[in-house]
Amino acid sequence: MKKLKEAASSRLKKSNSIAASKKKFDDSGRPRLLKAANYLNIKSLLDLTCQIAANMIKGKTPKEIRKTFNIKNNFTPEEEEEVRREIAWAFE
Repeated sequence: MKKLKEAASSRLKKSNSIAASKKKFDDSGRPRLLKAANYLNIKSLLDLTCQIAANMIKGKTPKEIRKTFNIKNNFTPEEEEEVRREIAWAFE
């Protein structure tokens, strides 16, 4: 486990930026990497993968986020409107 953490940490140091790291992982690899970093408790890798996901979400509408992450919208229009009313601040 220690060797795995050291290897992951070493790889992170080689990466110059979040943008460079983002290019290294395809869409299917990022979620698996995030889950693995969380499971193995590798804080630096978890922080990096979370930041990449946050950057991918920033400035997008819920519809764009669903498209980016291939998330099915299972809300009815009525349910979606109710959520929008309850947390109107999030849609300003």
